[in-house]
Amino acid sequence: MRAEFRGRSPVIEDYSFGRIKVLGKVYHRDIILGNDGVIVENWWRREGHLLSLEDIQGTLEQYKPNVLVVGAGSAGALKVHRSVLDYCAKNGIRVIVEKTGKAVETFNELVSKGERVVGAFHLTC
Repeated sequence: MRAEFRGRSPVIEDYSFGRIKVLGKVYHRDIILGNDGVIVENWWRREGHLLSLEDIQGTLEQYKPNVLVVGAGSAGALKVHRSVLDYCAKNGIRVIVEKTGKAVETFNELVSKGERVVGAFHLTC
C-alpha cells in the first residue's frame, strides 16, 4: 500500500520498537520512505532479516537517491547483502546502515539538509 505526499521526504515523527509515525500516521510494519514522500507500507524482504538487491533495486531505480538509509532493527538484526552495497557503489548511492533508532535520526537530518534520500526501516529486532 502507498500513501502519497507531495514534496521531499517527510520527517519521521517518532519511532519505538514495532512502530513508526510519519505524517501523523502510525505504522506497525516495516516501511520504505521514498524521496518524494511516497510511503511503501508492509515492506518485507524475500529473506526476513537479509536485505537483498531484489528487495530494494526497484525502489532505488525509481527514486535515484544520493543516500540509502537502512534501519536494521532495534538490535541491528537486518543484514544488507553485498549485492546491495555493490549496486549502490556503482550508482553513486551512499549507504548508511544503523540500528533503526539511530537511522531515523540520520534520515531526518538528511531530509532537513535537502538530500535525495530513501529510507528502508525494519521496525522490530
